[in-house]
Amino acid sequence: MKYIGGLLGCLMVSFSIQAQELYVFSDPASNLPARSVSAKLTARFADLPNSGQIRQRYMPELMVGLHKNWMARLSTSFSNFYQSGQKWESAKLYAKWRFFSEDGIHRHFRLAAFADGAFSRNELVYDEMNLDGDNSGFQLGLIGTQLMHKLAISGTASYMRVYDEKLKTMPDMHDKDAIAYSLSAGYLLFPKSYADYEQVNLNLYVELLGMKGFGPGMYYMDIAPAIQLIFNSSTKFNLGARWETTGNMSRVARNNYFLSMESTFLNVLKKRKK
Repeated sequence: MKYIGGLLGCLMVSFSIQAQELYVFSDPASNLPARSVSAKLTARFADLPNSGQIRQRYMPELMVGLHKNWMARLSTSFSNFYQSGQKWESAKLYAKWRFFSEDGIHRHFRLAAFADGAFSRNELVYDEMNLDGDNSGFQLGLIGTQLMHKLAISGTASYMRVYDEKLKTMPDMHDKDAIAYSLSAGYLLFPKSYADYEQVNLNLYVELLGMKGFGPGMYYMDIAPAIQLIFNSSTKFNLGARWETTGNMSRVARNNYFLSMESTFLNVLKKRKK
């Protein structure tokens, strides 16, 4: 019973401290707890220009807390963005290293570095670059997150490079590398105070997501509001939208809508014996 109580207590503390930085469209500098596993399924619905159809992409993800400072994520995707029926299209591996943490009471500041690489079966069609199903490539970046009681602010800057045969024959028509950036804010609206781990968390988010290419120099900036519910301190339900505010990149879609569900399982990986 002591073990179960301690486990639930750790779980509750983890979510109460960091709930408002579990962003929907970006990652914070904080990590998944060590020796924990999280499974997530994201559905993206996009209104493709001139098609009159709503396209769908599904992305299952598996995340692992390797250490308090290290985590990894493996994901894949299926969509009908580039053809009439749902097909497997990509795989991606992501790793994050939290290298700085300054913790206080109801506040902390953290810095992390990340890297990810993706393989996609899709050919280069649009100016927009991403590693969530559309392109093959890699990304390297830095994240800084500041938590202040119920408000969390996070910023990300990264370099992205994509690969495609068309870039060899048409180097002046498409950007092949870019700077991507985000500014995210999350606010814990409910509960006002924690009594037990079964309380439902309600978090509100708004994020600015942008990209600026090298070469032709195409760009975009999106605004992405979202709402998040956390049940039993372990299962998250996210509902969000992503709308372009400005830009000149050709894109799969300028308006997108997202649903996702994620469950976290603490201490499921055995601790290495000394």
